[in-house]
Amino acid sequence: MSHFEAFMLALIQGLTEFLPISSSAHLILPSQVFGWQDQGLAFDVAVHVGTLAAVVMYFRSEVVSLLSAWLASIFKGHRCREASLAWMIVLATIPACVFGFFMADIVELYLRSAWVIAITTIVFGLLLWWVDRRASQTRDEYDANAKRSLFIGLAQAAAMIPGTSRSGATMTAALYLGFTREAAARFSFLMSIPIILLAGTYLGTKLVESSAPIDFGGLGIGLAVSFISAYACIHVFLKLVTRIGMLPFVIYRLVLGFGLIALLLSQQ
Repeated sequence: MSHFEAFMLALIQGLTEFLPISSSAHLILPSQVFGWQDQGLAFDVAVHVGTLAAVVMYFRSEVVSLLSAWLASIFKGHRCREASLAWMIVLATIPACVFGFFMADIVELYLRSAWVIAITTIVFGLLLWWVDRRASQTRDEYDANAKRSLFIGLAQAAAMIPGTSRSGATMTAALYLGFTREAAARFSFLMSIPIILLAGTYLGTKLVESSAPIDFGGLGIGLAVSFISAYACIHVFLKLVTRIGMLPFVIYRLVLGFGLIALLLSQQ
């Protein structure tokens, strides 16, 4: 992988990880259009670290507050809304862990195809549009209870299907439950921290066990570019989502999905 390819793939990963437009759909395009090779395990670890660092850095005050309250609730029995939110994030992470443990191989073998990505990009884009139009938007992230958190967690688990979009699925579920657009985005971004950490740890373990050569220059590019682009993406999205809504992302998903279908049909 050239350093230009590393730059572009890290940029794509950073920009699409937190937008409701599916990072997997975008990462398949370079290989389909330009014939680029798979970026490799080490690069996957690097961009996971970059995007994780970006969301933790952006929400650093919230992360410190939530983590402190969560630990205080465990060791001192303190109860407050930050501790409750932290527990709801933990609860919302469980379905994806269970689904990943039992279904990861099936997803890898049977669902990582361009056709699946194209179809799910369209279907879940339309679902996001339908929910966003009807959302009551009366709750914030602190209104998350066990039932709502598990529902959003199930949506995150379903997003293991390529093309669904983790952030898109969780925001859709939160909007359906009456969260405001900003609260849905914030809860989705905070939920991403444990799941990206777990995914990065899993990939890191596989990397340690492998004997593949490592291009440290490419890794440095991937880490830096994914961090900067993800941080900027989170900032801009939270500033704009209340005003513009989800429709621009729905339109983009439809264009992307049908574009992928057209590309695949042209290659047959």
